[in-house]
Amino acid sequence: MNNTTFMGLEIAMRGLYSSQRAMTNIAHNIDNTNTPGYSRQVINQTAARPMLVANGAGMLGMGSDVVSVDRVRDTYLDEKYWSEAQYLGEWSVKATIIENLQTIYNEPSDYGYTKIINDFFSSLQSLTTDPSSLATRAMVKEKGVTVAKYFNSVAAHFDHLQEDLNNMINAKVEEINNLADQIKELNLQIHQFEVMGNKANDLRDHRGYLVDKLSQLVNCSAYEVETGLKLPNGEKETRFVVTISGKALVDHEKVVHLKCESRETKLNEEDIENLYDVSWEDGNKLHLKSGELKAYIDMRDGNDGQIGSNGESTPNCKGIPYYQRKMNEFVRVFAMAFNEGIIDTDGDGVLDNTEGHVDGYTLSGNTGIRFFTMLDEYGNPISSTDFEARALEYAAKLGITDDPATSWDERLVAGYQQITARNFSISFDIEDDPSENIAASSKAGETGNNENLNKLLAMRHNTYMFMEGAPEDFIKTVISSMGVDGQQYNQYLDVQEGIVTQINNRRNSISGVSLNEEMTELVKQQQIYGAAAAMINAYNEILDILVNRLGI
Repeated sequence: MNNTTFMGLEIAMRGLYSSQRAMTNIAHNIDNTNTPGYSRQVINQTAARPMLVANGAGMLGMGSDVVSVDRVRDTYLDEKYWSEAQYLGEWSVKATIIENLQTIYNEPSDYGYTKIINDFFSSLQSLTTDPSSLATRAMVKEKGVTVAKYFNSVAAHFDHLQEDLNNMINAKVEEINNLADQIKELNLQIHQFEVMGNKANDLRDHRGYLVDKLSQLVNCSAYEVETGLKLPNGEKETRFVVTISGKALVDHEKVVHLKCESRETKLNEEDIENLYDVSWEDGNKLHLKSGELKAYIDMRDGNDGQIGSNGESTPNCKGIPYYQRKMNEFVRVFAMAFNEGIIDTDGDGVLDNTEGHVDGYTLSGNTGIRFFTMLDEYGNPISSTDFEARALEYAAKLGITDDPATSWDERLVAGYQQITARNFSISFDIEDDPSENIAASSKAGETGNNENLNKLLAMRHNTYMFMEGAPEDFIKTVISSMGVDGQQYNQYLDVQEGIVTQINNRRNSISGVSLNEEMTELVKQQQIYGAAAAMINAYNEILDILVNRLGI
């Protein structure tokens, strides 16, 4: 019996196995259509090694072999995605946080700054018509309390948000470390598979997907480095490296984690306690260029590039400390102007000593009372005299003495630095007895005198009080600046979303699974399988005839 009969049967069986393997691969592709990071896999099929035919008749084909199953992947697009995803992560976080900051100011609304400051000055205006009215004096006190509590509330919300961002930083560091550990384990598994000559396609896909997630958190790079050795299948052995700003987070089987440590010294005066510094576990400083982690740090620590309390530069963006600083600036300048009458009246940049609340007289003829002071360590308003004592004590610690060349006490001016938006308050004197201690008159014993009130009212429209202008102008400028930053972040986000989406669409067009294409290929392989099965049946009939009927 001719050997070609058995070779024909072998060829048909090879075709059957190849087609079966192809259909298995198609099923695998279809099942992973929605699997994140999955790369379409294709069969690498080649003609089997031919057999030399005797008597110089040439080579006889031996069918086909499946030599490998390959991932369809464009590494350039992966690298491009990783380089752009970091900016998407950064602008997404910053846009969200700036929106939260805008909500804190609650402008415009019935509970925002504009309404509250209007009500305060309106109550003072009402008092000018009848300076001796006890009811109106009580209303002035209540509106003053509302002004103070507004800034207390804004500062408290800033503090809570800063604490939230600090916790998010810790969570993001843990997420980065967890991703690094997972990538390391995949590196080991991939090496174990491929050192035996196999291809770890699915494991490589999962590893790439983890790098996708990591790339939004930090500015990372990922690449394979040749070791100089060769695998059993002839391919070069590699190790997989993931870096952050050039330093290895993962080097094949080694991982250097990030760590969070509570600061011993505040970066900003306005910061809450125990904020985290992020560094490498080995003690090296972490340098971030972009990503979600950088965004959280920037918005938590950003003070417009100011030199911090520890001598280091703050992030060059307007984060929570920046807005806390602006609120502190407002209450300090406003309180000093309203209380002491120390204010720039002519725009020359030099403080002038005019009349403030402290220069006015109460119903009983007392003077020297401050309307605004601050809360003590127990949350209680301090008196005017206690504030003065604390101011002088604070100035002494700073080495500040009174300059006789000025018409005001330099020590007292320095003491107003103790007031913050957190502790801003009406004085205990006003809280205790507003009917008596609001100083409306410019002269003792004149209960109907409203001259001091009029001078206080004039401060509302003093365009030289702040660099930004009058009190309302100051707050409007701050809110406007925040709105501009928010608009800018959203513009950056929109652009970056477009870039990342475009890159990802290109990746999917190459690596993604198309159900139409897979179904077309499935029909084709079914036909091939059927044809191979028909060939086997044909050879079975031939063999049956040759062996059983002819006895060959």
